Amino acid sequence: MNTSVMNRLGWVGLLVGALLWSACGRNGQEQAVVVSGVPVQSYEVIRSYPHDRRAFTQGLQFHDGQLYESTGQHGASSLRRVELKTGRVLQRVNLPDRYFGEGIAIVTNRIHMLTWRAGVGFIFDLDTLRRVGQFTYAGEGWGLAYDGEHLIMSDGSHRLRFLSPDTFDVMRVVDVTADGAPVERLNELAWIEGEIWANVWKTDRIARIDPESGRVRAWIDLTGILRPEYVTGPVDVLNGIAYDEETGRIFVTGKLWPRLFEIRVVD
Repeated sequence: MNTSVMNRLGWVGLLVGALLWSACGRNGQEQAVVVSGVPVQSYEVIRSYPHDRRAFTQGLQFHDGQLYESTGQHGASSLRRVELKTGRVLQRVNLPDRYFGEGIAIVTNRIHMLTWRAGVGFIFDLDTLRRVGQFTYAGEGWGLAYDGEHLIMSDGSHRLRFLSPDTFDVMRVVDVTADGAPVERLNELAWIEGEIWANVWKTDRIARIDPESGRVRAWIDLTGILRPEYVTGPVDVLNGIAYDEETGRIFVTGKLWPRLFEIRVVD
């Protein structure tokens, strides 16, 4: 076999290997296959903080120097105010056992929180975490973010709903795509400098989404951010994005993770 043929076969092997890696991911988790037209970015860990290993993280927010977190599972769902540096839970409000907590978003002095399949969301006072109201919606609730005008809601599909924060009516719906293909299992959401950032359930990827077109502008690949010895099962996956608007810091964590990370995105 001559050298040119061997070189061509070598490149084919590399391409097949790359596709298999992107499809399987770390520890056998399902991964969104990378399409060549969508850039893939990596990360640098700036700092690592303690995180409650028992927290089944569903939503993460950073606001005025405070970290807020929602957790899921029946009988363990809660809304929390957390001390960033220590991971200590400063305040906690538990949901009734019949509700499975999901994503959160802060609108002025209120925290809006979804539940999974109950079709009910709750509203809490930002300062006291006292429950002050509730709202309803059709379908499942997964992730929630606020763009300054609308609540943006995911339901586990490739669609994002933009809701009025006053009436909770659906104002518009955006289909999220990567190179024309729908991106399913959109989960926890964050609004970061004019983009929607979304965890994709059971992957180590975050999608950076154009809020008008729904097109994925880039993937952030967080493979390896949590050391393998801390992964205990198939559910403790990446889920949780928070943005500090004052400093530009970005925080990520996952379900049942013992660490929360401040990261910088790199090309």
